Amino acid sequence: MLFKNLALSAELLQAIEKQGYDEATPIQEQAIPLVLEGKDVLAGAQTGTGKTAGFTLPVLQLLQQSHRPGQKPYPKVLVLTPTRELAAQVHESVRDYGRYLPFRSAVIFGGVSINPQKQKLIKGVDIVVATPGRLLDHVGQRSIDLSKIEILILDEADRMLDMGFIRDIRKLLNIIPKQRQTLLFSATFSKEIRNLASEFLKQPAQIQVTPENTAVELVSQVVYPVDKKRKRELLSQKIGEGDWQQVLVFTRTKHSANKLAKQLDDDGITSAAIHGNKSQGARTKALADFKAGGIRVLVATDIAARGIDIQKLPHVVNFELPNIPEDYVHRIGRTARAGQKGHAVSLVCIDELKLLRDIERLLGSEIEKINPPGYDVDPLIKAEAIRNGGGRSSPRNRGNSRDHGMSDGRGRGNRRAAGGRRS
Repeated sequence: MLFKNLALSAELLQAIEKQGYDEATPIQEQAIPLVLEGKDVLAGAQTGTGKTAGFTLPVLQLLQQSHRPGQKPYPKVLVLTPTRELAAQVHESVRDYGRYLPFRSAVIFGGVSINPQKQKLIKGVDIVVATPGRLLDHVGQRSIDLSKIEILILDEADRMLDMGFIRDIRKLLNIIPKQRQTLLFSATFSKEIRNLASEFLKQPAQIQVTPENTAVELVSQVVYPVDKKRKRELLSQKIGEGDWQQVLVFTRTKHSANKLAKQLDDDGITSAAIHGNKSQGARTKALADFKAGGIRVLVATDIAARGIDIQKLPHVVNFELPNIPEDYVHRIGRTARAGQKGHAVSLVCIDELKLLRDIERLLGSEIEKINPPGYDVDPLIKAEAIRNGGGRSSPRNRGNSRDHGMSDGRGRGNRRAAGGRRS
């Protein structure tokens, strides 16, 4: 469906055209009319489906309809996101689509000085995009008034629950008005998400534009079996042979990301790492350089990559498989966005076979295996792995080593109790 057929204002259609779009994605086509009707919405949508515009456009239109010229702005719309990068991405979308409208917006997250954020809030804003922890800091310092919020959006709610933000979310929901419109977006409809929806949403319209926990169909997936010690060598070879110019590479830990980025640089492949221990400025610069083509490879941990939105990212590489199968789906969803085709490569060593089987079980099919010439797996290692049961024990029994440092910015450790970390 064309955007001009979705009852959007002339100012919004002009902004959409400037962004180079004319046809709505399925999530936009379904969500925009429901939001404009004032309904609560529970939406299941993977990254890359256009969900941000799916709530940004109708929310801007609702503000436009109720706007009173000359009145000092106050926060009417609150968007909560799990990470700083995603908050920045959503805020950019608000500015792009609202460029011809008179509304002010602010983005609030940790890891940077709180004072410039306070100054912007004092001047008055209509839309606030925030991570939960830093927003609570502002509430505690009385630099923001949430008593007149009319619309609440929980973006990537599954990730916010996974990162332990439920207590912070409940605190915020006790502050904002109960009479409001609430929109909840999640990649999956887990039991926890449905419980959250039943607690905070009122008779929501439900949308699910992609099957639950399935990979994007436009992504071609391949597994290269390779010894752990030769992964970096194979990766460099593939990037060189294929002349890959924009490659997002995933590791499980911050240390692995730093080490791999340095090794690739030594191989003559310009690279940078982003993760929770990097400063906000360093992450922002690395991402900007990657988008502009100044950096060929961006090495990221799972949480660090949540805010990465690159329209035509061609290659995603799993240098290390994730411990949680669902994270594989999120990773490869970084490519094949907005109808583009994408390529996902996984370099799998013998002690990751259990992780690979868990991923294939989630997908409901096997991923194609290709044995790269000259990279035969060491038979001694293979025999040892077979004697030990084919790989490591289930990751769910070992705990989760994913990098959750992105949510903090204050130098805290990777794990915290259910109360969650401040963003």
